[in-house]
Amino acid sequence: MTQSIVVQVGQCGNQIGCRFWDLALREHSAINKSGVYDESLGSFFRNVDSRHDDPVDIPLAGGKGKIKALKARAVLVDMEEGVVSEIMKGPLREVFDCKQLITDVSGSGNNWAVGHKMYGTQYREQIYESVRRAAEFCDCLQCFFVIHSMGGGTGSGVGTYVLNILQEEFPEIYRFVTAVYPSVEDDVVTSPYNSVLAMRELTENADCALPIENQALVDIVNKITQSIPSANTGKRTYGTVTGKVKTNSAICAGQGGITKPSDEKPFDTMNNIVANMLLNMTSSARFEGSLNVDLNEITMNLVPFPQLKYLVSSQTPLYSVADVRLPPRRLDQMFTDAFSKDHQLLRADPKHSLYLACALMVRGKVEISDIRRNIERLKPSLKFIGWNEEGWKTGLCAVPPVGQPYSLLTLANNTCVRHTFNDLRGRFVKLYKRKAHVHHYTHVDGMELSDFSASLESLNSLIQEYEMLEQQMTNPPAPVPRLQVAM
Repeated sequence: MTQSIVVQVGQCGNQIGCRFWDLALREHSAINKSGVYDESLGSFFRNVDSRHDDPVDIPLAGGKGKIKALKARAVLVDMEEGVVSEIMKGPLREVFDCKQLITDVSGSGNNWAVGHKMYGTQYREQIYESVRRAAEFCDCLQCFFVIHSMGGGTGSGVGTYVLNILQEEFPEIYRFVTAVYPSVEDDVVTSPYNSVLAMRELTENADCALPIENQALVDIVNKITQSIPSANTGKRTYGTVTGKVKTNSAICAGQGGITKPSDEKPFDTMNNIVANMLLNMTSSARFEGSLNVDLNEITMNLVPFPQLKYLVSSQTPLYSVADVRLPPRRLDQMFTDAFSKDHQLLRADPKHSLYLACALMVRGKVEISDIRRNIERLKPSLKFIGWNEEGWKTGLCAVPPVGQPYSLLTLANNTCVRHTFNDLRGRFVKLYKRKAHVHHYTHVDGMELSDFSASLESLNSLIQEYEMLEQQMTNPPAPVPRLQVAM
């Protein structure tokens, strides 16, 4: 069994990470009724040796079974200690190793340069030692998952600095990045700077990146709340999102997890959508299946060129059918939903763009023949690049999400991401042509004005690569004439 380490950076990264670990425990406890430490748990958790650490009891979901000193394979980093401190006072406090926490007090001030150039350099050795220590507890380390936001200072700055450390110190280990992008109406005025500066680092040092848009998450939550009958639900408010979501819905922590509904915070609903995406993505690493997908196979099959590593994620169902008392979606309809823009964690429409490759990660009692039938049904409506028309990667994990008969996560390498990057570039240029707020960055030691232009050039190059491929869809190359052999 291989192991993975999660590095969660900044407020957003730690909040999503916290939801991931809570829901992961919920899933494992639904299968592991006796609470015995096994290989499935070992993929993302370790059982502390009581001879070296003080053992504690970690209650599993529903209170069924206990495991001595279960610790998440996680490193928590934040330059403003509030969120990490709150986690360490909450119901998951015993899951995290206090030796794997790295915090400061003042924060990065929504400034990529402060996070990357100042705090990154200052905490480099401490971060490396924490990651190294986590790696030493692994028998067969397979990959790192880095979770962070792109709009803030710590998430974008320290998050990408962590990525640099992983690339330098663990070059053979795959690096998966879940990066949350700010919406157009983001209240951080410098978020376009932070995002573009961070994207240059992602393009150079990540093996696979999963961009998530805040606005797409808001849209999904609103869609869910509109689809759930009010008679079955209680009204809840999450920041700018107001809706009717039952407390044990799949997008909430629920009664089955360690975290209680009363402990939920404003953006937990949105964070849980991302956490569920990570749960489905890692399901093959955590549970058995007839057609399990090795995590490294995702990069091998979906990233044909080094720069084009940004995958569009989509998942269905978006809520637990058991919780909302609606009839389950038919299996074929689930596949149709997964290719709908309403189920994507990025605001783009892949059906009108070009697929380079696509992975279908199915969970539950589904036959391989069902997957093949739906691929054949959907293929005519999806445009694949000519040299990879059969570019499908399929995975089938036997264990469904809690409260659902089956689920589907699609990861698509599609040129539609260029529209998101185009919008980001436009917001960056609008600020940069006036050099607005630039002085807040250049006063940080090690930050140069050239970093802005180099990052913009990197983004331009990325967008151009996607555009060149998309042109092949509208202007395919002329067929090469066959060689005529004289008889």
